[in-house]
Amino acid sequence: MTSRSMLRKLAVLTLGAMAAAGASARTEIQNKGSDTLVNAAQSLAEQYGKVNPKVAVAVSGGGSGTGIAAMINGTVDIANSSRKMSEKEIKEAQAKGRQPVEHIIGYDALAIFVNKKFPADSITVTDLAKIYGRDGGASKWSDLGITIPGCKGEIVVVSRQNNSGTYAYFKEAVLGEKGKFRQGTLDMHGSKDVADLVEKTPCAIGYSGLAYVTDHMKALCVAPAAGKPCVKPTEQTAFDGTYPIARPLFMYTNGEPTGEVKKYMDWIKSNTGQCIIEKEGYAPIKKVTCK
Repeated sequence: MTSRSMLRKLAVLTLGAMAAAGASARTEIQNKGSDTLVNAAQSLAEQYGKVNPKVAVAVSGGGSGTGIAAMINGTVDIANSSRKMSEKEIKEAQAKGRQPVEHIIGYDALAIFVNKKFPADSITVTDLAKIYGRDGGASKWSDLGITIPGCKGEIVVVSRQNNSGTYAYFKEAVLGEKGKFRQGTLDMHGSKDVADLVEKTPCAIGYSGLAYVTDHMKALCVAPAAGKPCVKPTEQTAFDGTYPIARPLFMYTNGEPTGEVKKYMDWIKSNTGQCIIEKEGYAPIKKVTCK
């Protein structure tokens, strides 16, 4: 082999090693949790990959409780949650040397879904408690003075699994801290599952994030109690808190974020990131002008 060909082979090997080193230097951020947030989180991750190709954000769902548990166990960088961490979870994290830091990245109106055939356009939180609460007193729509075409039996009460932040927030906001869900609810894995079932079932009622409302269902105007004005679930009423079942949306990190995780969190809270939150059907944390 001539000296020239040896140099050429050495250059190729060097370039290959540099490329491999560049690929291995790519940072991966693990992001897991809330089903409510999973679509927004995936959109954020996809767009951030275009802004910073050296960082890949791996997003998965499973529920707020799943994401928080992963953060406590140190297997994710960011946990998505549609509810606040409980005191018990914070203590568990601290016992493992973790220091959870809360970041609000948007606001959501927890919409009440009913079938298109539902004759009313509003409901009270009091009536929701009668439907969803244990011994609430409303097992048929007729118990609330409502007649629905094609619905003669009991109310089909659609809920979420108990590892869901949406489940936990609804319980707190509607049933109260010590309230319990009625038995016999249909507990769905995800928000889309709730929406799909309500769309097809005249007797059904369900709840989930505002982003899951479709034209094939009704999202009811909600009043705190009888005689009080109802408020429609919108991005604006989620942001200003006038909707009775509005909530913040969270991301949790172990301590104040640093490095690439900090850059990503800062970008999510920037105008660009907040416009993605708004596009996904949630209220941003600040007023933004989006294209």
